[in-house]
Amino acid sequence: MLSKSNLDESYPLRRQEVRKVIKGVLESAGTPIDIGKLGFFAAAKSVMAMTWGGSGGMIGVDGAELEDKFREVVDEMMVLIASPNLSDLFPVLGRFDLQGIARKMKKVMNVCDEILNSAIEEQRKMGGNGVERRGFLQFLLKVRDGEDRSESITDNQLKALLMDIIIGGTDSTSTTIEWAITELIQQPNIMMKVMEELTKVVGLNQMVEEFHLSKLFYLDAVIKEKLRLHPPLTLLVPRKSTQTSILGGYTIPKGSTIYFNMWAIQRDPKVWDNPLNFMPERFLNESNGEVYDFTGNSIEFCPFGSGKKLCAGIPLAERLLVLILASLLHAFEWELLEGSKLDLEEKFGIVTKKFNPLVAILMPRISNLELYNIM
Repeated sequence: MLSKSNLDESYPLRRQEVRKVIKGVLESAGTPIDIGKLGFFAAAKSVMAMTWGGSGGMIGVDGAELEDKFREVVDEMMVLIASPNLSDLFPVLGRFDLQGIARKMKKVMNVCDEILNSAIEEQRKMGGNGVERRGFLQFLLKVRDGEDRSESITDNQLKALLMDIIIGGTDSTSTTIEWAITELIQQPNIMMKVMEELTKVVGLNQMVEEFHLSKLFYLDAVIKEKLRLHPPLTLLVPRKSTQTSILGGYTIPKGSTIYFNMWAIQRDPKVWDNPLNFMPERFLNESNGEVYDFTGNSIEFCPFGSGKKLCAGIPLAERLLVLILASLLHAFEWELLEGSKLDLEEKFGIVTKKFNPLVAILMPRISNLELYNIM
């Protein structure tokens, strides 16, 4: 589903949804905009377009109010996943659900289930009308309905995979966009360098396209520096030891849950000069011979994990995240609300979000406003 060929084929869908977001921002130019919310819907609608194989709108869900509800559901899900649960520590208490986590999660999953059931039903109808669309859902339906039952999947497994793609591709992406823009607004000299690179590579007579992304070296460094200072998943995905091991003089019993504190590792002063400073140049001048990429080959920098639990969505993130961020930075000038202050306070969770949402005013940067209307 996330192969290079399939991502290449689905680019027109991502492009269309990002352009819709850009056009919507233009229509709201000069008014306060919640950047986290903006990034969320840009990512969510792009991922949904690829998932359904068509429009990024939520099939079976209409209206801005319900789209806001979907974001609230995703936010709540991430909080619940990260919440310590007494039932995990003391299974005998599980049936009492003392903290109400199971009850809250069932409520959240009912909303998600409704959206996914609508999408699956819509696809069945379109298939019956002889309409063929290529998306992640169509791929999964073929696997589910395959003749080889040993390789098929159940409806619940299908919906679980869809949820992994939708939530994994939206929440961390929108958080990364919000943090990156926050750091850039706070440091105008770095913002200016990003703008200059976009002007040079893309030009002010066209919008950002995916083929531009590989040439945006400074923006790539900005994104890596953001991921170093504010990794999306602070503790990564937990591991479990399959056998008793000794590591660094410590005995780790079999069955232990292992967490990697990437937030601390990527701020280690023994590895990084001025670790608390936002310095994208550190990823442009790799004099020590280390190449810090997203494959997790270096423990000092692996915001997406490493080994068998390396994030499967990296190929998509490298395209979608950069496309949205580059498009927003290229299309608009940014300024804070009068009298407002910028802060870098974090809100701990499975995804590290800003404690106070970033709200900014965006104004057109490109003089030819017709470019904003390209769909």
